[in-house]
Amino acid sequence: MSASSMKTIKNRIKSISSTMQITKAMELVAASKMRKASEGIERSKPYFNILHETLEDIAKDNKDFSSVFTREREGKTCHIVIAGDRGLAGGYNNNLFKSLDIKDGDIIFPIGKKVVEHFGEDNVYTDTYAKAGDIKISDCHAIGSLLAKAYEKGEFTHLILSYTSFVNMLTQEPKTENVLPIRVEHTKDGMRNMNYSLIVYEPDAEETFAQIIPYYISGMVYGAVSESVASELSARRNAMESATDNASEMIENLSLEYNRARQASITQELTEIISGANNI
Repeated sequence: MSASSMKTIKNRIKSISSTMQITKAMELVAASKMRKASEGIERSKPYFNILHETLEDIAKDNKDFSSVFTREREGKTCHIVIAGDRGLAGGYNNNLFKSLDIKDGDIIFPIGKKVVEHFGEDNVYTDTYAKAGDIKISDCHAIGSLLAKAYEKGEFTHLILSYTSFVNMLTQEPKTENVLPIRVEHTKDGMRNMNYSLIVYEPDAEETFAQIIPYYISGMVYGAVSESVASELSARRNAMESATDNASEMIENLSLEYNRARQASITQELTEIISGANNI
């Protein structure tokens, strides 16, 4: 092997080493952020559970209850799709997009830059909340209010939430949940027990139910965003760990190739020296 070839190998080792430092740093940053993101998942669950139980109590325990938010209607479907703001996270974004069941005419409400890139700006409801990393609880309340009003007006008749569920550090699964209409089954005779018959809603049960809906939507969105962020960070950590391991293996193989070439070069030089000495 020539000296120029050996220099090429050495330069490749140096380049891969620099890349490995970056992937290792990204792995550590993602792991650090992921712990904080996973805590947000646990904080969001009680809030959503209480809201959902309250809505069920109102709907189930009022025999004459009727609401546009529980009624099946024909029309468009709005998909809240939550993905990442950037790549370098393995199949995190693509796996979610492959799981979607979107028909012609459906509306896309994007959260995450990759969602806007995937569907195009002309096909989305609004790109105001397109950066998933910047979504706060106040943004989720605004989203809940916006979508509740649009649903009530009939801009769409079904609301579906698609995101990536955080199972554990190694597993993240695309998930789709129905948000609206809320499907409830009335209890027999309208009331479950005498305690609920004492509850009086002002101005009435239907209006109280409608006022809670925006918070119910925002609770689902906030929980899904929390899970998606944790899933993205976990997927990025795994991808960067794999990239770091691959880089380390490449460096090891190139170093072995370089050492062999160097040894062959030294052996050749010694052979030439000995051969020259014998010819004197």
